[in-house]
Amino acid sequence: MTTSNLTAFNTYYIMKKTFSLVIALGLALVCSPFVLGSTQNPLFQSSLTFLEAPVPVADSEATTEDEMKPYIEIIPGTDLTFKMIPIRGGTFMMGSPDSEAGRHASEGPQHEVTVQPFWMAQHETTWQHFEQFALKYLRERRGVSDVLTPRERIADAMAAPTPPWGIGSISHDNAGRPGFPASGMSIYAAQVYCKWLTALTGRFYRLPTEAEWEYACRAGSTTAFSFGDDDGDLDDYAWWHLNSGGSSQRVMTRRPNAWGLYDMHGNLSEWVLEQYAVDTYANRLPDAFGAPVRPPITRVGNDDFGHIARGGNCEDDNPENLRSARRLRSVPDWRAQDPQFPQSIWWMTDAPYVGFRVVRPLTPPQTEEEARRYEPDPKIWYDYFERTGRE
Repeated sequence: MTTSNLTAFNTYYIMKKTFSLVIALGLALVCSPFVLGSTQNPLFQSSLTFLEAPVPVADSEATTEDEMKPYIEIIPGTDLTFKMIPIRGGTFMMGSPDSEAGRHASEGPQHEVTVQPFWMAQHETTWQHFEQFALKYLRERRGVSDVLTPRERIADAMAAPTPPWGIGSISHDNAGRPGFPASGMSIYAAQVYCKWLTALTGRFYRLPTEAEWEYACRAGSTTAFSFGDDDGDLDDYAWWHLNSGGSSQRVMTRRPNAWGLYDMHGNLSEWVLEQYAVDTYANRLPDAFGAPVRPPITRVGNDDFGHIARGGNCEDDNPENLRSARRLRSVPDWRAQDPQFPQSIWWMTDAPYVGFRVVRPLTPPQTEEEARRYEPDPKIWYDYFERTGRE
């Protein structure tokens, strides 16, 4: 192929990809990014429609596990980045043995789990990243413009949180401080952030399943902590009450685990997809992890309660709560001081110790039905909007 023909082919290919993206995101092009109270909101679109022609990022593409490399994701429209670490697939024993100090009944019985390869964020999502979505900083900085890309339009149109009731109290007064982990959000807010990030980048981001989280936390270990059984070493790896003063600290300021992941123990407890039950592991089928883990489709009471956060946090004064197998259940007290009615679907007024990190599977969902297992339920937001007139 001649140089001129190759140039023509490349131009055609790029135009074809761009046209496909515009069609996939066409809803965003015809809707004002600030008219949100509708079932036409991008929250109702499958994330699979956002995956065409992803924003180019070095080393971010792979088709096999061996091709996976660490890469630096950037939030388009900003200079904010975060590193994604490749986690090879494998099999491990999930849960804790009867002999482990501090063990809870919900951590057993131990059972073998196979996890497919994925990338995981090197650290917890920080306020600098989360506030671009949650406080609408990125949307407001851009304003209304005719030169927005299709991705920017759909991200700006995405439903976003109402202002938090007392951001200082949900952030240990660390909101806006560079490098501090975002905290006090509901699991729903964390899931919508993942969808917003997917729309901006064209890569499928979501919360980890409980199995993925524990597998990555253990990093090949079989001990109570990723670094061994001796909690005397905890200060080296984790921010907890005795060395944090009960406040979250900058990410990546303790030692990482063997796979290069920071703050898997301590700092913030991290949301995972599953709902808590004391007998979850006892009722699991032997091949339950042969397919993607299905988040709960039946919810009890408020949608944010009964979900699981992992890893322990800066307010924990018991080392046993920071073990790899420990499961923390969200409860209504996490939102006790929210004076609104109905209470916000976005924030936990009394849980400044909960946050999250994102993952990205090597193989994204292949069908919309599969994708819905990981995505936020748009009806939760729509019902809230209808009742309150608030996003």
